[in-house]
Amino acid sequence: MGILFILNGLGFLGGVALYLTPYWNQTLYLVAAAYSIATIVALFVFQGFSIDAFYMQGSLNPMAVITKVTEAIVAIGAVYLYSTES
Repeated sequence: MGILFILNGLGFLGGVALYLTPYWNQTLYLVAAAYSIATIVALFVFQGFSIDAFYMQGSLNPMAVITKVTEAIVAIGAVYLYSTES
């Protein structure tokens, strides 16, 4: 699970770096949304498709909850930015 967290963080940092370059374009908002959704799905693939995915050693893992909520907000925001950018 730790390696998944590290790869996830590196992916988001790479996305931010790309956003700050002149290569960023409107289509990449959809890529960012898809990446965020993929990271949410990856949690369930590795931890199981139930609410238990948010638990570690019998107790709620706040880091898992916070990161997945944040990733959902990023996905929603990216789709919104894609739809409003002219």
